Amino acid sequence: MVIAGQSVRPGQTLQLELPVAKLYTDTDVCIPVHIIRGRKDGPTVFVSAAVHGDELNGIEVVRRLIQQKSLKISYGTLILVPMVNVYGVLSQSRYMPDRRDLNRSFPGSDKGSLAARVADIFLDEIVRHCDYGIDLHTGAIHRSNLPQIRADLGDESTLALAREFGVPVLLNANIRDGSLRQAAVEAGCRILLYEAGQALRFDELSIRAGVRGVTNVLSHLGMVRRKRRREKVTPYIANNSTWSRASASGIVRDRKKLGDWVEKGEALAEIGDPFGRVIGTVNASRAGIVIGKQNIPLVQEGDAMFHVAWFSEPEAGTSIVEHFETLQETIER
Repeated sequence: MVIAGQSVRPGQTLQLELPVAKLYTDTDVCIPVHIIRGRKDGPTVFVSAAVHGDELNGIEVVRRLIQQKSLKISYGTLILVPMVNVYGVLSQSRYMPDRRDLNRSFPGSDKGSLAARVADIFLDEIVRHCDYGIDLHTGAIHRSNLPQIRADLGDESTLALAREFGVPVLLNANIRDGSLRQAAVEAGCRILLYEAGQALRFDELSIRAGVRGVTNVLSHLGMVRRKRRREKVTPYIANNSTWSRASASGIVRDRKKLGDWVEKGEALAEIGDPFGRVIGTVNASRAGIVIGKQNIPLVQEGDAMFHVAWFSEPEAGTSIVEHFETLQETIER
């Protein structure tokens, strides 16, 4: 295995910097990469964070994995990338300096825009080596996501990995054009997308669930020694989800929070004017669980406010809430 011109030998742990471009100041910008290669052949897995530069939870997940003394790779290779969009992390921005979304710029081009060049380098130097990938994300600015896995759950191998990750909700999500997930799949790499928390903030539950989830997947692939789990979360699969939008412009008073089960027509929030009058409500269009929500208490009419996923299993409602509470209790121990 050769990455950034450096050979990675069996049994070796290596930290390197993958050059991508320069700043205006002629300062090199490099993607940090931490590689752990087992002594025996096996699958190669990448774990990436901060494809969107303001999504910081994943950075901490990767940092903790690197520092975890018990993380010993017996078979195969683990490639940990704490930040892909280094430019965005520096400026605390979702985007690249050319205002492009890196996660809509894959597979990229070595002669394209800055975003396209970074995408091309990351795909060629990291993803094409790998059999599996886990891409770590959070909600966008002023939005929070319940810990969840999004993936092509129609693929049995991907579904098995998603179940092993160990969060209550799996969302069978369409692949977006230009995304890292699309490019990875086309390169023959099965990939999970972990969503949890919000931009520019650390959320301890989301971070610990991410560390545990990555470790669970590596254990499932036989790359690390399996630890006995006290409780195993049985996830539910959501094949559909929708955003409920603001019915008026005003000041928000939430009625529901992340992880709550809601019935069709139930009030998710009230919208009021500066004088305290209620001028609108936001209602659930379907029964389901709140997997994402806006945090800022000010809205314009039409703003997306609550992301609700729904399930075919009639018992999913109470079970998911119970599983989420179990996840919280397990991680807090």
